[in-house]
Amino acid sequence: MGANAQTAVPTFTASQVLTAAQQNQINTGIPVFATTTTRDAAFGGSNKALAQGQYCFIEATNATQYYNGSAWVTNTSGALTLVISQAIGTGVSSVAVSSAFSATYDNYLITMSNCTWSANDQAITFIMTGSTASYYSNAVYGLTSTGAVTDLNRSNAASAYIGITDANKAGNIAMNIFNPFAAAYTNWSGTFNGYLSSGVIGGQHQLATSYTGFTIAAISGATLTGGTIRVFGYSNS
Repeated sequence: MGANAQTAVPTFTASQVLTAAQQNQINTGIPVFATTTTRDAAFGGSNKALAQGQYCFIEATNATQYYNGSAWVTNTSGALTLVISQAIGTGVSSVAVSSAFSATYDNYLITMSNCTWSANDQAITFIMTGSTASYYSNAVYGLTSTGAVTDLNRSNAASAYIGITDANKAGNIAMNIFNPFAAAYTNWSGTFNGYLSSGVIGGQHQLATSYTGFTIAAISGATLTGGTIRVFGYSNS
């Protein structure tokens, strides 16, 4: 818990003499709480009724929140907000990212940066958590440094291709994903690049189901090493 984190929200009475500690607490600006649980405990009590427009900062999520008259709302005034960041690890066949999608955002940006693969010309796959049916259709189109065309189109598959690998060289993927949490078809588009190839990706999951996470994996026995997967939410306003 940070030095400015609060465990109570004080109320004062007329003519009350304030201590130095009380003055310091109210001079910190927006009240800071370790979690939403400590926020709720601090604002509890009949003399501390919440007012529309009150602000707070939550250390656990590094986010400011405001009270809209009926509930606390996370401030998402920026165009992109980091939802989750996850290290890929060393020599792993897949990386599962949970709690990535929610009702807070309709659309997201997923990035996988500075990751190396263990085999040449191996596809990277994407699948939403809990998705078992073969409803993925995708298009991956790219060019290598020699001018060769990479074309990985398929339909009604159990996962989607989102890029091509180059052994022991860093590669990157950036994909916009639309409506993954909504009970609707999920679509995506983006780009990939590696040491010897770069291209564009697109696809659709043709099942109206809500998902909260996803898995990125290498195929045919290849592995992933290093780098980070990040998920950003696009502001709805």
